[in-house]
Amino acid sequence: MIEEGTIVMVTGPVVTADSMTGSRMYELVKVGHEQLIGEIIELEGDIATIQVYEETTGIKPGEPVVGTGMSLSVELGPGLLGTIYDGIQRPLPLLHDECGFFIRRGIQVPSLDRQRSWEFTPVAGAGDAVGPGDELGRVAETKTISHRILVPPGMEGTVVEIAPAGRYTIEDVIARVKGGRDIEPVCMMHRWPVRKSRPFREKLEPKVPLITGQRVIDTFFSMAKGGTAAVPGPFGSGKTVVQQQLAKWVDADIIVYVGCGERGNEMADVLREFPGLEDPRTGEPLMKRTVLIANTSNMPVAAREASVYTGITIAEYYRDMGYDVALMADSTSRWAEALREISGRLEEMPGEEGYPAYLASRLADFYERAGKVLTLGREGRSGSVSVIGAVSPPGGDFSEPVTQNTLRIAKVFWALDADLANRRHFPAINWLESYSLYGGEVSEWWHERMGGDWDALRKRMMGILQKESELEEIVQLVGPDVLPDADKLVLLEAEIIRESFLFQNAFHAVDTFCSPVRQYRMMHILHRFDELAHHALTAGAGFEKINDLPVRSSIARMARIPDDTYEGVYGEIEEEMRVQFSRISPPGTGGRDGMVVDE
Repeated sequence: MIEEGTIVMVTGPVVTADSMTGSRMYELVKVGHEQLIGEIIELEGDIATIQVYEETTGIKPGEPVVGTGMSLSVELGPGLLGTIYDGIQRPLPLLHDECGFFIRRGIQVPSLDRQRSWEFTPVAGAGDAVGPGDELGRVAETKTISHRILVPPGMEGTVVEIAPAGRYTIEDVIARVKGGRDIEPVCMMHRWPVRKSRPFREKLEPKVPLITGQRVIDTFFSMAKGGTAAVPGPFGSGKTVVQQQLAKWVDADIIVYVGCGERGNEMADVLREFPGLEDPRTGEPLMKRTVLIANTSNMPVAAREASVYTGITIAEYYRDMGYDVALMADSTSRWAEALREISGRLEEMPGEEGYPAYLASRLADFYERAGKVLTLGREGRSGSVSVIGAVSPPGGDFSEPVTQNTLRIAKVFWALDADLANRRHFPAINWLESYSLYGGEVSEWWHERMGGDWDALRKRMMGILQKESELEEIVQLVGPDVLPDADKLVLLEAEIIRESFLFQNAFHAVDTFCSPVRQYRMMHILHRFDELAHHALTAGAGFEKINDLPVRSSIARMARIPDDTYEGVYGEIEEEMRVQFSRISPPGTGGRDGMVVDE
């Protein structure tokens, strides 16, 4: 504990205090008579610059500043799942009970419930040699998530005592570990500094795709478990809807959703919707495997800056148990704006567009905490943290600093397009501007589980879409009627791909999620149409006959066929295509195997 300092200057959320001898960087302090929570971000002699995580209106020079001796940390233990926190891990439902609709300044509430008891089942026994990451016991946090109580990092020795099976609170001692001469107690809860990444044994190469159920993502721009993705897009392009779709359907055990600086009405929609959603994997409420961190645009900017670190630390904690965690940060642009505001009040030299010169390194520090890892502990567990960050470039300008620095780090780029959104095409991911650098790593998984032609089908579809883009300039100049039939067919096939495959209705009971097997079957139907159409055209059937085929309406509806009947219906569509193409093809011709490609 340091000596009491004194406020000498207040500049928005930044407070300067003197007589702070003995304090250290990133130490938590209590500011003013109301004991607002703050963090030391700069030290010069005995003068400390503090960013305050609460509104500083009314704070004046002469009021005291008291150090706590701790860094900004989060409480980690049973009870995290299903909870809604603010940016510095204060539970919002508890704050509502204490304060009503407006959070009172200086209020301090525990992040985890100290009164609730949990059924603990020991795994280790007295006399066992343990080290960081070794499992001591388990708690059934939910019906589907078994919370592993691990030896905290930095502790090792011999278990001299472990609690018998029974109910305990998170502050009860469930084990004692002797290391050297000291015997250290272990509880079900421990604290961890948010700005420090949690240790692991080894980082693994990501080779398994993170299945999202969104066709444009899984098929064209797949992301690996433990990977990083950026979702930039202008206002109204559907970033929040994409993030919420991913949070609901993504193939991860735990979801951490960070609403960082978003508008209050959007965050309110999330808070209202999530508790009522059903987890499609288990049938349980989705909140039972979700942690929500809500920091709206009208909350203090310093807490916004801390919120992403709070989220990634919680994600790493569950990763260490061997779970796959998906973190959604919406949006990192608001986080960067908080950095810019604090940097300006510190009178630091500004970089491009006023952002601090260390913007790139801060973004890298955040995204590089993602990854698939071999965790600490003798069990040989592997876990992953996948980070999906939304970016809100002003005016949709992807050349601005936050977007550009994010793209240098993230390996997947889902570019949201306002023009697609205006045409009511969702997800509004532009298939010509987006990319994924995980294609080579995850293709083996797709080939083993779907089929060896998965990559060929995908490339053929993308080739048709790229060819359409080239033809659009000609169509705008002279119209589509002057094009040769082969080019008209390309435009028709691209339209079918866009409307029946890339477009996906997030609010349709069936179309909201598409399994990998179903995506593969849909690709086969589209490929079969492409194959038969090219052969019919080559054999002399005119483009108008192909364009008028009734099977087109069946293909347009295939995404909305119920899951329990789609396999039989897809077979009927393929047979329908064969019959109808045989009717328009000249006698003596038929389909042929193999993929048709443009010369």
